Amino acid sequence: MELHDVNPRKLLGDKGYDSDAIRADLVERGIEAVIPPRSNRTIQIKYDREAYKHRNLVERCVNRIKQYRRVATRYEKTARAYLSMLSIAAALLWVRTVNTT
Repeated sequence: MELHDVNPRKLLGDKGYDSDAIRADLVERGIEAVIPPRSNRTIQIKYDREAYKHRNLVERCVNRIKQYRRVATRYEKTARAYLSMLSIAAALLWVRTVNTT
């Protein structure tokens, strides 16, 4: 699995990432797997529930940014232009959040 951050301490993932191969790869790299076990796993694996709660915050943020149609449909043809629109959407989201509190 290719990761953006070269040396993350933890990987937050949903049940779709609960495989022995992924877990072994993360252990080999020295990364803590914060992945809840699937319900059909014979031996339930413990995970950091408090750290897993932060995954929800990230997903909600991505969902809010995708509410901007231009970002969700990726109208921009180049990565640079897309990153610019993504930055504008994140800034607008931040301004809305600050003004409501």
